Amino acid sequence: MGQMVKWQNKLIRINPNPTNQSDKLQSSSDNGYNWCMVGGNHFNLGQFQDLMENGDEILATTSNGLFYSRDGGLNWNKR
Repeated sequence: MGQMVKWQNKLIRINPNPTNQSDKLQSSSDNGYNWCMVGGNHFNLGQFQDLMENGDEILATTSNGLFYSRDGGLNWNKR
């Protein structure tokens, strides 16, 4: 797994902000030139550690377990 994945036509990454905001994701639709925060129900996920593209979903390992998203990281479910 890694800190960034290509999913559909976007890049999704764990926020690299040095103030330890790894509980947030960012997305880019212009190959990483501009980034925006991905909204959604991240409050119970903990800190993102790794991301992996898995067909029509994104898998995320976090400090609270393994989760998946089928909408680009907006909403997550425990696997």
